Amino acid sequence: MQAAVLHAIGDLRIEEIATPSPGPGEVLVRIGSCGICGSDVPRVFTKGTYSFPTVCGHEFAGTVAATGPGATLAVGTQVTVFPLLWCGRCAECERGEYARCADYDYLGSRSDGGFAQFVVAPQRNCLALLAGVSVEEGAMTEPAAVALHAVKRSGLKAGETVAVFGAGPIGLLVAQWARALGAARVLIFDIAPRNLELARELGFSEVFDSKAGDPVARVEATTGGRGADVTLEAAGVPATFTAAVASAAAGGRVVMLGNPSGDVVLPAKLISQMMRRELALVGTWNSSFSACGLPDDWRTVLAAVAAGTIRLKPLVTHRFGLKDTMAGMQVMKNRTEFVSKVLINP
Repeated sequence: MQAAVLHAIGDLRIEEIATPSPGPGEVLVRIGSCGICGSDVPRVFTKGTYSFPTVCGHEFAGTVAATGPGATLAVGTQVTVFPLLWCGRCAECERGEYARCADYDYLGSRSDGGFAQFVVAPQRNCLALLAGVSVEEGAMTEPAAVALHAVKRSGLKAGETVAVFGAGPIGLLVAQWARALGAARVLIFDIAPRNLELARELGFSEVFDSKAGDPVARVEATTGGRGADVTLEAAGVPATFTAAVASAAAGGRVVMLGNPSGDVVLPAKLISQMMRRELALVGTWNSSFSACGLPDDWRTVLAAVAAGTIRLKPLVTHRFGLKDTMAGMQVMKNRTEFVSKVLINP
């Protein structure tokens, strides 16, 4: 099969490699679409993967092409794949908290992933796409589930005010989930005009350019000086993290979601404000997934997309074939043109 293989930092090659064979309980998935995550950019250009060579890509969906012994998914079933391979032995796995597994593997960073024509995955990690959900939307289930998990971690209550700092794909998904889960108001901040325009196209009206004025002052002005009940940092830069903390209301919750681009230093005055306001600082990572069919973030995403509650297609700005995977990476890295979600469609 053809695959985009990372041999070293910056050394991504399109080449012929052996098509993997599914083992017991596994399926072979023909990749229909695979998203480029923001984390894939440093993985390819600066940080590398856990070992080389590696096929990156962890946001993918496709069609079951073959099954291993004991796998019961029908060939031809369209599926999305939870990329985290949990150990099943640690205390967190016993509680069903697979994202907190102490000894996990991961398709696309530790094991070969979706920038290829085929990938092997455990059947237990696969979810059949619902009617009305396209394969491209299936490939975006992972980031949509991550965004949903972040909003759930905030403890959002109906009628509360939410401020989202960062209007990239994850930030816009967070905003959509906040609205769907009952937020009375969703304030969105970014510095890129096209990101703000896309937010408006998704139906958000309280959209602000952080370069045009202090976002903390803007939150205070639009909430009568109270602040936002929930703030979510979705950009991963120190300035937005500080703004998220400073604009939270008394008793508010601050969710750290964006991959950090650098150290964050909080002034003593701001820490004192956090204490006096009794803010909750919440970390979030990945999403919930059930191996036994219970409600989880992934199933919620598929149902919401099928119902039209969450819109994924407007986020897609670029599509590339497998042979142009590096071009897609460069678009994400260089930002010389507007980019939101980039998909690789083998």
